[in-house]
Amino acid sequence: MAAYFILLCSSVILARLPLRAILLRAAVVLPFSATFACVALLSGPPERAIGIPVKSFLSALAVLLVVATTPLPQILRALESLGAPRMVLLVVQFLYRYLFVIFEQAQHMRLAAKCRGGFGGAHRSKFAAAAGVLAVLFRRSYERAEGTHQAMLARGFDGHFRLLTSGRVDGADVVFLTAAVVLPLAFRIGAGL
Repeated sequence: MAAYFILLCSSVILARLPLRAILLRAAVVLPFSATFACVALLSGPPERAIGIPVKSFLSALAVLLVVATTPLPQILRALESLGAPRMVLLVVQFLYRYLFVIFEQAQHMRLAAKCRGGFGGAHRSKFAAAAGVLAVLFRRSYERAEGTHQAMLARGFDGHFRLLTSGRVDGADVVFLTAAVVLPLAFRIGAGL
């Protein structure tokens, strides 16, 4: 496991990402996996209990590395070529795009409320104000999404997002793929000796 950790940390450094920040973000999974580790400790060997948080941390670190270095459309294209369910990929793509729309709409509403003197007053509770804001945000987001959907249909959207660049493999990709296969395999063989 230490060799995998060193490999992932080296990859983070080579990608010029902030190592400390990535390690802290990957550590978010530790409280959840520690719970399962406690259960595993009570019901099985201690090696399994130790392995659960370590493996979950390494997995989170690997996922953060991929997400930080690869744009989401390329990740989704790769998942599609690997045979991931098309409907799941469409939902993720729409969610990715509409989160920015909803966030932008929420920022406009926040600025408008701030200009009017904020939320609430003597007759309204903060909960009622927040519920009203959420309802308006949902309505505006729905209207904007409906307009975007109509525009996509008018432009001939057929249920498949097209990327402007083609996925071509170059020398750096071959070197990375070779290292991604050979190094973990060497670690695994070395650990078995």
